Amino acid sequence: MFGDLRRFDSGSPWGGDWFREWLDEVFPEPGATNIRAVPRGTYPMINIGRTDDAVRVYVFAAGLAAGDLELSLQDNVLTVQGERKVAADESEGDARRPYFRRERAGGSFARSIALPEGLDADRAEARWRNGVFEITLPKREELKPRRIEIQSA
Repeated sequence: MFGDLRRFDSGSPWGGDWFREWLDEVFPEPGATNIRAVPRGTYPMINIGRTDDAVRVYVFAAGLAAGDLELSLQDNVLTVQGERKVAADESEGDARRPYFRRERAGGSFARSIALPEGLDADRAEARWRNGVFEITLPKREELKPRRIEIQSA
């Protein structure tokens, strides 16, 4: 599924990524994500990569159906929002039952991710399968790699 992806860094507009990475190394917080100081699992995990033709975003949202997630793209910022409903056994009288460990978070979430320039939002597609949402954002033709023929002089 991810074999065709290559890494890209959207980078910080102010060039502070090295500082954030340094802080993450100095102050590791195993229970929190690096996007916000919220427990891991509150937001769906996301992989982003690129191919020669498109940028692909994978949203790992187990327990959500295709209609539970809303995607929007504006000014090269992809916003993913949805809601994880509390499981039925948690809402029907079992709320008094203590948990020894509870890793699944419920409630609304929203993430916005800056994407590289040059994407064709009109041809964007999204697919869902087994809790993984795959969003394909094709590159505009002028940004795709081209082969340059070498002519002998």
